[in-house]
Amino acid sequence: MFKTFSELKEYCKISQVKMIDFKIIDLNGRWRHLTIPVERLSEKIFVEGIGFDGSNYGYAPTEKSDMVFIPDLKTAFLDPFCSIPTMSMIGDIYIIDAPHRRFPQDPRKIAEKCEQYLVKLGFADEIRVSPEFEFYVFDNISYQIAPNKIGFEIDAEQAEWNTCRKENNLGYKVPLKEGYHADLPYDANYNLRSQMCELLEERGVKVKYHHHEVGGPGQQEIEVESGGLKEMSDKTMLIKYIVKNAARQAGKTATFMPKPIFNEAGSGMHLHMHLFKEGKPVFYDEKGYSGLSETALYFIGGILKHARALSAFVNPSTNSYKRLVPGYEAPINFCFATANRSSVIRIPDYAKSAKDKRFEYRAGDGTANPYFAFTAIIMAGIDGVKNRIDPIKQGFGPYDVNLYNLSDKDKKKIKTLPRSLDQALDALEKDWEFLTADDVFPKELIDAWISQKRKEAKKINLTPNAMEFNLYYDL
Repeated sequence: MFKTFSELKEYCKISQVKMIDFKIIDLNGRWRHLTIPVERLSEKIFVEGIGFDGSNYGYAPTEKSDMVFIPDLKTAFLDPFCSIPTMSMIGDIYIIDAPHRRFPQDPRKIAEKCEQYLVKLGFADEIRVSPEFEFYVFDNISYQIAPNKIGFEIDAEQAEWNTCRKENNLGYKVPLKEGYHADLPYDANYNLRSQMCELLEERGVKVKYHHHEVGGPGQQEIEVESGGLKEMSDKTMLIKYIVKNAARQAGKTATFMPKPIFNEAGSGMHLHMHLFKEGKPVFYDEKGYSGLSETALYFIGGILKHARALSAFVNPSTNSYKRLVPGYEAPINFCFATANRSSVIRIPDYAKSAKDKRFEYRAGDGTANPYFAFTAIIMAGIDGVKNRIDPIKQGFGPYDVNLYNLSDKDKKKIKTLPRSLDQALDALEKDWEFLTADDVFPKELIDAWISQKRKEAKKINLTPNAMEFNLYYDL
Protein backbone atom coordinates (compact mmCIF):
# COMPACT_ATOMS: atom_id res chain seq x y z
CA MET A 1 0.00 0.00 0.00
CA PHE A 2 2.84 2.40 0.85
CA LYS A 3 6.38 2.61 -0.50
CA THR A 4 7.80 5.19 1.90
CA PHE A 5 7.32 6.32 5.48
CA SER A 6 6.36 9.80 4.28
CA GLU A 7 3.53 8.33 2.18
CA LEU A 8 2.21 6.54 5.27
CA LYS A 9 2.39 9.69 7.39
CA GLU A 10 0.61 11.76 4.74
CA TYR A 11 -2.16 9.17 4.37
CA CYS A 12 -2.68 9.00 8.15
CA LYS A 13 -2.97 12.78 8.26
CA ILE A 14 -5.46 13.00 5.38
CA SER A 15 -7.56 10.05 6.62
CA GLN A 16 -7.41 11.20 10.25
CA VAL A 17 -5.91 7.90 11.42
CA LYS A 18 -5.51 7.96 15.20
CA MET A 19 -3.90 4.58 15.97
CA ILE A 20 -1.19 2.43 14.40
CA ASP A 21 -1.59 -1.29 15.01
CA PHE A 22 1.18 -3.87 14.57
CA LYS A 23 0.29 -7.53 13.99
CA ILE A 24 2.80 -10.33 14.61
CA ILE A 25 2.17 -14.01 13.96
CA ASP A 26 2.80 -16.54 16.71
CA LEU A 27 3.98 -20.13 16.33
CA ASN A 28 0.48 -21.59 16.00
CA GLY A 29 -0.63 -19.15 13.31
CA ARG A 30 -2.57 -16.54 15.30
CA TRP A 31 -2.04 -12.81 15.05
CA ARG A 32 -1.03 -10.95 18.22
CA HIS A 33 -1.00 -7.15 18.19
CA LEU A 34 0.30 -4.00 19.81
CA THR A 35 -0.99 -0.49 19.20
CA ILE A 36 0.50 3.00 19.46
CA PRO A 37 -1.08 6.44 19.01
CA VAL A 38 -0.28 7.89 15.58
CA GLU A 39 1.71 10.66 17.30
CA ARG A 40 4.25 8.02 18.43
CA LEU A 41 4.78 6.77 14.87
CA SER A 42 8.33 7.53 13.76
CA GLU A 43 10.76 6.38 11.11
CA LYS A 44 12.93 5.03 13.94
CA ILE A 45 10.40 2.19 14.53
CA PHE A 46 11.10 0.88 11.02
CA VAL A 47 14.81 0.61 11.85
CA GLU A 48 15.02 -0.27 15.54
CA GLY A 49 11.64 -1.95 15.98
CA ILE A 50 9.52 -2.46 19.09
CA GLY A 51 10.41 -4.95 21.84
CA PHE A 52 8.18 -7.84 22.87
CA ASP A 53 8.27 -11.11 24.84
CA GLY A 54 8.96 -13.93 22.37
CA SER A 55 8.22 -16.66 24.93
CA ASN A 56 4.52 -15.78 24.87
CA TYR A 57 4.54 -16.28 21.10
CA GLY A 58 6.01 -19.78 21.41
CA TYR A 59 9.38 -18.82 19.92
CA ALA A 60 11.78 -18.52 22.84
CA PRO A 61 12.40 -19.73 26.41
CA THR A 62 11.44 -17.36 29.20
CA GLU A 63 15.05 -16.77 30.21
CA LYS A 64 15.96 -15.53 26.70
CA SER A 65 12.74 -14.07 25.39
CA ASP A 66 13.48 -10.46 24.45
CA MET A 67 12.83 -9.86 20.75
CA VAL A 68 11.81 -6.96 18.53
CA PHE A 69 9.46 -6.67 15.60
CA ILE A 70 9.96 -4.28 12.72
CA PRO A 71 6.81 -3.43 10.76
CA ASP A 72 6.60 -4.08 7.02
CA LEU A 73 5.28 -0.91 5.40
CA LYS A 74 4.02 -2.81 2.33
CA THR A 75 1.48 -4.75 4.43
CA ALA A 76 -0.35 -1.71 5.83
CA PHE A 77 -4.15 -1.69 5.63
CA LEU A 78 -6.92 0.41 7.11
CA ASP A 79 -8.59 -1.74 9.75
CA PRO A 80 -12.37 -1.80 9.16
CA PHE A 81 -13.25 -3.11 12.63
CA CYS A 82 -11.84 -0.40 14.90
CA SER A 83 -14.14 2.38 16.13
CA ILE A 84 -11.15 4.73 16.22
CA PRO A 85 -9.51 5.01 12.74
CA THR A 86 -6.62 2.54 12.82
CA MET A 87 -3.88 1.59 10.36
CA SER A 88 -2.58 -1.99 10.76
CA MET A 89 0.57 -3.63 9.42
CA ILE A 90 2.44 -6.90 9.88
CA GLY A 91 5.75 -7.02 11.74
CA ASP A 92 8.86 -9.11 11.04
CA ILE A 93 10.57 -10.71 14.04
CA TYR A 94 14.20 -9.91 14.88
CA ILE A 95 16.74 -11.04 17.46
CA ILE A 96 18.27 -8.21 19.47
CA ASP A 97 21.79 -7.79 18.11
CA ALA A 98 23.83 -4.90 16.79
CA PRO A 99 22.41 -4.56 14.22
CA HIS A 100 19.22 -6.56 14.75
CA ARG A 101 19.25 -9.97 13.07
CA ARG A 102 16.18 -11.59 11.51
CA PHE A 103 14.83 -14.43 13.65
CA PRO A 104 15.31 -17.66 11.62
CA GLN A 105 12.00 -19.11 12.88
CA ASP A 106 9.93 -16.07 11.86
CA PRO A 107 7.19 -17.58 9.65
CA ARG A 108 7.49 -14.75 7.11
CA LYS A 109 11.24 -15.32 6.92
CA ILE A 110 10.72 -19.02 6.20
CA ALA A 111 8.41 -18.20 3.27
CA GLU A 112 10.94 -15.66 1.96
CA LYS A 113 13.77 -18.20 2.13
CA CYS A 114 11.72 -20.75 0.21
CA GLU A 115 11.12 -18.24 -2.60
CA GLN A 116 14.84 -17.43 -2.68
CA TYR A 117 15.77 -21.13 -2.70
CA LEU A 118 13.59 -21.74 -5.75
CA VAL A 119 15.33 -18.96 -7.67
CA LYS A 120 18.71 -20.34 -6.60
CA LEU A 121 17.89 -23.80 -8.00
CA GLY A 122 17.10 -22.30 -11.38
CA PHE A 123 14.19 -24.35 -12.73
CA ALA A 124 11.68 -21.60 -11.80
CA ASP A 125 11.82 -18.07 -10.43
CA GLU A 126 8.24 -17.50 -9.26
CA ILE A 127 5.80 -19.44 -7.09
CA ARG A 128 2.10 -18.67 -7.41
CA VAL A 129 -0.29 -20.17 -4.89
CA SER A 130 -4.01 -19.75 -4.47
CA PRO A 131 -5.75 -20.99 -1.30
CA GLU A 132 -9.45 -21.77 -1.08
CA PHE A 133 -11.11 -20.81 2.20
CA GLU A 134 -13.89 -22.95 3.63
CA PHE A 135 -15.44 -22.00 6.96
CA TYR A 136 -18.68 -22.16 8.92
CA VAL A 137 -20.75 -19.21 10.09
CA PHE A 138 -22.88 -19.96 13.16
CA ASP A 139 -25.35 -17.92 15.16
CA ASN A 140 -24.13 -19.23 18.51
CA ILE A 141 -21.38 -21.38 19.97
CA SER A 142 -20.88 -22.42 23.59
CA TYR A 143 -18.59 -25.01 25.14
CA GLN A 144 -17.48 -26.11 28.59
CA ILE A 145 -14.53 -28.11 29.88
CA ALA A 146 -14.89 -29.02 33.54
CA PRO A 147 -14.20 -32.16 35.62
CA ASN A 148 -17.93 -32.95 35.74
CA LYS A 149 -19.17 -31.46 32.48
CA ILE A 150 -17.62 -31.47 29.03
CA GLY A 151 -19.47 -30.51 25.87
CA PHE A 152 -20.38 -27.94 23.26
CA GLU A 153 -23.49 -26.60 21.57
CA ILE A 154 -23.69 -24.94 18.16
CA ASP A 155 -26.65 -23.27 16.51
CA ALA A 156 -27.29 -21.93 13.02
CA GLU A 157 -30.68 -20.54 12.06
CA GLN A 158 -30.58 -22.25 8.64
CA ALA A 159 -29.63 -25.69 10.02
CA GLU A 160 -31.84 -28.69 9.40
CA TRP A 161 -32.16 -29.28 13.16
CA ASN A 162 -34.15 -26.02 13.41
CA THR A 163 -37.08 -27.10 11.21
CA CYS A 164 -39.21 -27.57 14.35
CA ARG A 165 -38.30 -24.29 16.03
CA LYS A 166 -41.50 -22.67 17.36
CA GLU A 167 -40.46 -19.02 17.30
CA ASN A 168 -38.84 -16.86 14.61
CA ASN A 169 -38.89 -19.75 12.15
CA LEU A 170 -39.39 -18.75 8.51
CA GLY A 171 -38.47 -22.15 7.08
CA TYR A 172 -35.83 -22.54 4.36
CA LYS A 173 -33.56 -24.89 6.26
CA VAL A 174 -30.64 -26.51 4.43
CA PRO A 175 -30.60 -30.33 4.69
CA LEU A 176 -27.55 -32.27 5.83
CA LYS A 177 -24.68 -32.03 3.29
CA GLU A 178 -26.95 -30.36 0.68
CA GLY A 179 -25.70 -26.77 0.88
CA TYR A 180 -23.48 -26.72 -2.23
CA HIS A 181 -24.25 -23.49 -4.14
CA ALA A 182 -27.54 -23.09 -2.25
CA ASP A 183 -29.32 -19.92 -3.41
CA LEU A 184 -31.35 -17.32 -1.54
CA PRO A 185 -33.37 -17.58 0.67
CA TYR A 186 -31.54 -20.73 1.84
CA ASP A 187 -28.17 -18.97 1.62
CA ALA A 188 -28.77 -16.98 4.80
CA ASN A 189 -25.24 -15.54 4.94
CA TYR A 190 -25.00 -14.35 1.34
CA ASN A 191 -24.97 -10.65 2.19
CA LEU A 192 -22.42 -11.18 4.96
CA ARG A 193 -20.17 -13.13 2.59
CA SER A 194 -20.45 -10.37 -0.03
CA GLN A 195 -19.51 -7.82 2.62
CA MET A 196 -16.45 -9.90 3.53
CA CYS A 197 -15.40 -9.99 -0.12
CA GLU A 198 -15.89 -6.25 -0.52
CA LEU A 199 -13.66 -5.63 2.52
CA LEU A 200 -11.04 -7.94 1.03
CA GLU A 201 -11.12 -6.27 -2.39
CA GLU A 202 -10.67 -2.87 -0.77
CA ARG A 203 -7.52 -4.20 0.90
CA GLY A 204 -5.92 -5.67 -2.20
CA VAL A 205 -7.17 -9.26 -1.96
CA LYS A 206 -8.68 -10.20 -5.31
CA VAL A 207 -11.67 -12.51 -4.92
CA LYS A 208 -12.46 -15.06 -7.64
CA TYR A 209 -15.89 -15.94 -6.28
CA HIS A 210 -17.80 -16.91 -3.16
CA HIS A 211 -20.64 -19.33 -2.51
CA HIS A 212 -22.40 -21.54 0.01
CA GLU A 213 -20.51 -24.80 0.51
CA VAL A 214 -21.79 -28.35 1.09
CA GLY A 215 -22.35 -28.09 4.85
CA GLY A 216 -26.00 -27.28 5.54
CA PRO A 217 -25.59 -25.32 8.82
CA GLY A 218 -23.77 -22.37 7.25
CA GLN A 219 -20.63 -23.60 5.47
CA GLN A 220 -19.10 -20.93 3.22
CA GLU A 221 -16.32 -20.70 0.66
CA ILE A 222 -14.28 -17.76 -0.62
CA GLU A 223 -11.71 -18.38 -3.34
CA VAL A 224 -9.08 -15.77 -4.18
CA GLU A 225 -6.67 -15.06 -7.04
CA SER A 226 -3.12 -16.40 -6.85
CA GLY A 227 -0.01 -14.61 -5.65
CA GLY A 228 3.48 -15.20 -4.27
CA LEU A 229 4.17 -17.55 -1.38
CA LYS A 230 4.80 -14.95 1.32
CA GLU A 231 2.20 -12.60 -0.18
CA MET A 232 -0.55 -15.22 -0.03
CA SER A 233 0.48 -16.30 3.47
CA ASP A 234 0.06 -12.67 4.56
CA LYS A 235 -3.27 -12.48 2.75
CA THR A 236 -4.44 -15.71 4.36
CA MET A 237 -3.96 -14.09 7.76
CA LEU A 238 -5.86 -11.01 6.57
CA ILE A 239 -8.69 -13.11 5.09
CA LYS A 240 -9.19 -15.04 8.34
CA TYR A 241 -9.10 -11.76 10.27
CA ILE A 242 -11.76 -10.17 8.07
CA VAL A 243 -13.99 -13.26 7.98
CA LYS A 244 -14.00 -13.66 11.77
CA ASN A 245 -14.46 -9.99 12.58
CA ALA A 246 -17.10 -9.32 9.92
CA ALA A 247 -19.07 -12.26 11.29
CA ARG A 248 -18.72 -10.96 14.83
CA GLN A 249 -19.80 -7.48 13.74
CA ALA A 250 -22.93 -9.07 12.24
CA GLY A 251 -23.73 -10.84 15.51
CA LYS A 252 -22.49 -14.21 14.23
CA THR A 253 -19.35 -16.30 14.67
CA ALA A 254 -17.05 -17.83 12.03
CA THR A 255 -14.72 -20.80 12.44
CA PHE A 256 -12.10 -22.45 10.24
CA MET A 257 -12.16 -25.62 12.37
CA PRO A 258 -11.95 -28.59 9.97
CA LYS A 259 -14.81 -30.55 11.57
CA PRO A 260 -17.01 -28.51 13.92
CA ILE A 261 -20.18 -30.57 13.30
CA PHE A 262 -20.57 -34.34 13.62
CA ASN A 263 -21.62 -36.14 10.42
CA GLU A 264 -21.47 -32.95 8.32
CA ALA A 265 -19.04 -31.76 5.65
CA GLY A 266 -15.68 -30.58 6.96
CA SER A 267 -13.78 -27.44 5.98
CA GLY A 268 -10.47 -27.64 4.12
CA MET A 269 -8.00 -25.13 2.73
CA HIS A 270 -7.09 -26.46 -0.70
CA LEU A 271 -3.95 -24.93 -2.21
CA HIS A 272 -3.59 -24.42 -5.97
CA MET A 273 0.00 -23.95 -7.13
CA HIS A 274 2.02 -23.34 -10.26
CA LEU A 275 5.56 -22.21 -11.08
CA PHE A 276 6.89 -19.77 -13.67
CA LYS A 277 10.28 -18.91 -15.10
CA GLU A 278 10.77 -15.54 -16.80
CA GLY A 279 6.98 -15.28 -16.97
CA LYS A 280 6.51 -18.63 -18.73
CA PRO A 281 4.61 -21.53 -17.07
CA VAL A 282 6.81 -24.38 -15.88
CA PHE A 283 4.03 -26.90 -15.24
CA TYR A 284 2.60 -27.04 -18.80
CA ASP A 285 3.25 -29.59 -21.54
CA GLU A 286 0.39 -30.25 -23.95
CA LYS A 287 1.72 -33.79 -24.57
CA GLY A 288 2.03 -34.70 -20.88
CA TYR A 289 -0.54 -36.38 -18.66
CA SER A 290 -3.44 -33.91 -18.27
CA GLY A 291 -1.24 -31.21 -19.85
CA LEU A 292 1.42 -31.42 -17.13
CA SER A 293 5.13 -31.12 -17.74
CA GLU A 294 7.79 -33.51 -16.45
CA THR A 295 8.74 -30.90 -13.83
CA ALA A 296 5.12 -30.73 -12.65
CA LEU A 297 4.98 -34.51 -12.25
CA TYR A 298 8.23 -34.54 -10.30
CA PHE A 299 6.83 -31.74 -8.12
CA ILE A 300 3.73 -33.85 -7.47
CA GLY A 301 5.97 -36.85 -6.75
CA GLY A 302 7.81 -34.92 -4.04
CA ILE A 303 4.61 -33.78 -2.38
CA LEU A 304 3.17 -37.29 -2.34
CA LYS A 305 6.42 -38.87 -1.14
CA HIS A 306 6.43 -36.53 1.89
CA ALA A 307 2.64 -36.40 2.34
CA ARG A 308 2.58 -38.06 5.75
CA ALA A 309 5.22 -35.68 7.17
CA LEU A 310 3.48 -32.69 5.55
CA SER A 311 0.35 -33.52 7.53
CA ALA A 312 2.03 -32.27 10.71
CA PHE A 313 2.07 -28.74 9.22
CA VAL A 314 -0.97 -28.72 6.92
CA ASN A 315 -3.26 -30.60 9.36
CA PRO A 316 -1.85 -29.49 12.73
CA SER A 317 -4.89 -30.00 14.96
CA THR A 318 -6.47 -33.11 16.43
CA ASN A 319 -9.73 -31.91 14.86
CA SER A 320 -8.06 -32.08 11.41
CA TYR A 321 -8.25 -35.86 11.46
CA LYS A 322 -11.99 -35.89 12.09
CA ARG A 323 -12.30 -34.31 8.63
CA LEU A 324 -9.85 -36.66 6.88
CA VAL A 325 -12.18 -39.65 6.73
CA PRO A 326 -13.83 -41.44 3.76
CA GLY A 327 -17.11 -40.19 2.33
CA TYR A 328 -16.84 -36.40 2.66
CA GLU A 329 -14.73 -35.41 -0.42
CA ALA A 330 -11.79 -35.05 1.99
CA PRO A 331 -8.80 -36.98 0.60
CA ILE A 332 -7.17 -39.67 2.70
CA ASN A 333 -5.25 -41.46 -0.08
CA PHE A 334 -2.09 -39.82 -1.32
CA CYS A 335 -2.21 -40.10 -5.05
CA PHE A 336 -2.97 -37.79 -7.99
CA ALA A 337 -5.60 -37.62 -10.71
CA THR A 338 -7.50 -35.27 -12.99
CA ALA A 339 -10.76 -33.77 -11.68
CA ASN A 340 -10.79 -36.29 -8.80
CA ARG A 341 -11.72 -34.82 -5.44
CA SER A 342 -10.99 -38.07 -3.60
CA SER A 343 -7.23 -37.77 -4.29
CA VAL A 344 -4.74 -35.61 -2.36
CA ILE A 345 -3.55 -34.00 -5.62
CA ARG A 346 -6.25 -32.94 -8.07
CA ILE A 347 -5.49 -31.50 -11.51
CA PRO A 348 -8.42 -29.21 -12.41
CA ASP A 349 -9.81 -30.40 -15.75
CA TYR A 350 -11.09 -26.92 -16.59
CA ALA A 351 -7.60 -25.37 -16.40
CA LYS A 352 -6.55 -26.06 -20.00
CA SER A 353 -4.35 -23.14 -21.02
CA ALA A 354 -0.59 -23.01 -20.40
CA LYS A 355 -0.81 -20.10 -17.98
CA ASP A 356 -3.63 -21.74 -15.99
CA LYS A 357 -2.17 -25.24 -15.84
CA ARG A 358 -1.79 -26.15 -12.18
CA PHE A 359 -2.81 -28.66 -9.55
CA GLU A 360 -4.19 -28.42 -6.04
CA TYR A 361 -3.22 -30.02 -2.77
CA ARG A 362 -6.53 -30.91 -1.11
CA ALA A 363 -5.62 -32.23 2.32
CA GLY A 364 -4.80 -28.98 4.16
CA ASP A 365 -7.12 -27.08 6.48
CA GLY A 366 -7.51 -23.68 8.12
CA THR A 367 -5.95 -24.59 11.47
CA ALA A 368 -2.54 -24.43 9.79
CA ASN A 369 -0.01 -21.63 10.16
CA PRO A 370 -0.15 -20.63 6.46
CA TYR A 371 3.53 -19.67 6.22
CA PHE A 372 4.63 -23.08 7.49
CA ALA A 373 1.99 -25.10 5.61
CA PHE A 374 2.39 -23.46 2.19
CA THR A 375 6.19 -23.45 2.44
CA ALA A 376 6.31 -27.11 3.53
CA ILE A 377 4.22 -28.14 0.51
CA ILE A 378 6.48 -26.19 -1.87
CA MET A 379 9.63 -27.60 -0.24
CA ALA A 380 8.31 -31.14 -0.74
CA GLY A 381 7.64 -30.34 -4.40
CA ILE A 382 11.12 -28.88 -4.84
CA ASP A 383 12.58 -32.05 -3.35
CA GLY A 384 10.64 -34.03 -5.96
CA VAL A 385 12.11 -31.98 -8.81
CA LYS A 386 15.65 -32.16 -7.40
CA ASN A 387 15.47 -35.94 -7.04
CA ARG A 388 13.30 -36.61 -10.12
CA ILE A 389 10.63 -38.42 -8.11
CA ASP A 390 8.26 -39.84 -10.72
CA PRO A 391 4.81 -40.22 -9.11
CA ILE A 392 3.72 -42.77 -11.72
CA LYS A 393 6.71 -45.05 -11.08
CA GLN A 394 6.18 -44.58 -7.34
CA GLY A 395 2.63 -45.93 -7.70
CA PHE A 396 0.91 -42.65 -6.82
CA GLY A 397 -1.32 -42.68 -9.87
CA PRO A 398 -2.91 -41.36 -11.88
CA TYR A 399 -6.09 -42.73 -10.32
CA ASP A 400 -8.97 -41.41 -12.39
CA VAL A 401 -11.56 -43.33 -10.36
CA ASN A 402 -13.46 -42.72 -7.14
CA LEU A 403 -10.95 -44.02 -4.61
CA TYR A 404 -13.67 -44.67 -2.03
CA ASN A 405 -15.29 -47.20 -4.40
CA LEU A 406 -12.17 -49.32 -4.92
CA SER A 407 -12.17 -52.90 -3.71
CA ASP A 408 -10.53 -53.58 -0.35
CA LYS A 409 -7.69 -55.30 -2.23
CA ASP A 410 -7.03 -52.26 -4.43
CA LYS A 411 -7.37 -49.85 -1.51
CA LYS A 412 -4.51 -51.62 0.25
CA LYS A 413 -2.21 -50.71 -2.65
CA ILE A 414 -2.65 -46.98 -1.98
CA LYS A 415 -0.88 -45.32 0.93
CA THR A 416 -3.00 -43.21 3.24
CA LEU A 417 -2.55 -40.03 5.21
CA PRO A 418 -2.11 -40.21 8.99
CA ARG A 419 -5.29 -40.86 10.95
CA SER A 420 -4.27 -38.74 13.94
CA LEU A 421 -2.07 -35.80 14.86
CA ASP A 422 0.24 -38.14 16.76
CA GLN A 423 0.77 -40.24 13.63
CA ALA A 424 1.51 -37.09 11.62
CA LEU A 425 4.10 -35.97 14.18
CA ASP A 426 5.64 -39.46 14.13
CA ALA A 427 6.00 -39.12 10.35
CA LEU A 428 7.59 -35.67 10.63
CA GLU A 429 10.11 -36.97 13.16
CA LYS A 430 11.22 -39.53 10.56
CA ASP A 431 11.03 -37.33 7.46
CA TRP A 432 12.10 -33.70 7.93
CA GLU A 433 15.34 -33.19 6.00
CA PHE A 434 13.56 -32.00 2.83
CA LEU A 435 12.32 -29.02 4.88
CA THR A 436 15.77 -27.95 6.05
CA ALA A 437 17.32 -27.79 2.57
CA ASP A 438 19.16 -24.46 2.20
CA ASP A 439 18.17 -23.83 5.85
CA VAL A 440 14.61 -22.85 4.86
CA PHE A 441 13.09 -24.54 7.94
CA PRO A 442 15.43 -24.42 10.95
CA LYS A 443 15.58 -27.78 12.71
CA GLU A 444 14.92 -25.90 15.97
CA LEU A 445 11.55 -24.81 14.60
CA ILE A 446 10.58 -28.33 13.58
CA ASP A 447 11.49 -29.58 17.06
CA ALA A 448 9.54 -26.75 18.72
CA TRP A 449 6.52 -27.47 16.49
CA ILE A 450 6.53 -31.17 17.33
CA SER A 451 6.85 -30.41 21.05
CA GLN A 452 3.96 -27.92 20.99
CA LYS A 453 1.68 -30.20 18.99
CA ARG A 454 2.48 -33.23 21.17
CA LYS A 455 1.24 -31.23 24.16
CA GLU A 456 -2.01 -30.38 22.35
CA ALA A 457 -2.59 -33.99 21.31
CA LYS A 458 -1.95 -35.17 24.86
CA LYS A 459 -4.62 -32.81 26.22
CA ILE A 460 -7.19 -34.21 23.80
CA ASN A 461 -6.15 -37.81 24.36
CA LEU A 462 -6.60 -37.42 28.13
CA THR A 463 -10.06 -35.81 27.85
CA PRO A 464 -13.21 -37.99 27.88
CA ASN A 465 -15.87 -37.16 25.29
CA ALA A 466 -19.62 -37.70 25.02
CA MET A 467 -19.36 -40.51 22.48
CA GLU A 468 -17.26 -42.55 24.90
CA PHE A 469 -20.05 -42.35 27.47
CA ASN A 470 -22.50 -43.45 24.77
CA LEU A 471 -20.38 -46.46 23.86
CA TYR A 472 -18.85 -47.59 27.13
CA TYR A 473 -20.73 -46.27 30.18
CA ASP A 474 -22.73 -49.46 30.64
CA LEU A 475 -19.87 -51.94 30.14
